[in-house]
Amino acid sequence: MKNQFDIKNKVAVITGASKGIGEAIARIFAEYGAKVVISSRKQADLDQLAAEISAETGAEVVGIAAHAGELEQLKNLIDKTVERFGGVDILVNNAATNPVYGPSLDCPESAFDKIMQVNVKAPFELSKYVHPIMKQRGGGSIINISSIAGHTPDPGLGIYSVSKASLNMLTKVLAKEWGQDGIRVNAICPGLIKTKFSQALWEDEKTLSHFTKRLPIARMGEVEEISPIALYLASDASSYTTGQMFSVDGGAII
Repeated sequence: MKNQFDIKNKVAVITGASKGIGEAIARIFAEYGAKVVISSRKQADLDQLAAEISAETGAEVVGIAAHAGELEQLKNLIDKTVERFGGVDILVNNAATNPVYGPSLDCPESAFDKIMQVNVKAPFELSKYVHPIMKQRGGGSIINISSIAGHTPDPGLGIYSVSKASLNMLTKVLAKEWGQDGIRVNAICPGLIKTKFSQALWEDEKTLSHFTKRLPIARMGEVEEISPIALYLASDASSYTTGQMFSVDGGAII
């Protein structure tokens, strides 16, 4: 019987992949046989991680630097991936930013624009870049890394929450429009996960306890608890799944 989670020789592009959730997804994709392109801003970090994952898994892993806020760099990311591997089968829009914390009233225009550029516009444009490539290859899977903040506002993260709600709706819109092209689009909505991005929330024990004590699973999540959902959505195991939001949050939004 065929392993439904096998993604052998599939080509996967992952943004924001030099650490955290993106790195964990890159590792599990490589473990299951994909050809993996990891991207973030610093080429040296990518080269080091790509070599490490390749040595551990035997998979082809390459790093291509791109700033998620620069559309020309994103287009170059896809062009170089196609040049190297011949196409794209899986896109993980993981890169995100949140330069402000506090009341939305205090969010300057520059921060609003940056949040929307990286968290919403970049996934939209990258998805558009890969659409004709995936369509020509008979389909593909786009996975947006959203947040439970897209379901219910996080205190101090108002405009970030707005951006993730937008990403959730973008997921549904593209899923509905592109299903006929064989392209599935889904989102993963993590809760509090131990990453550098969320460090301000977990490095202080009192703050961490405030966030976790009311959860059914009363602890912070790990990146390795997100990556298996990404594998499911990238593989044939989810062949009848599109337009869905998968919350991995310890029960936070129950």
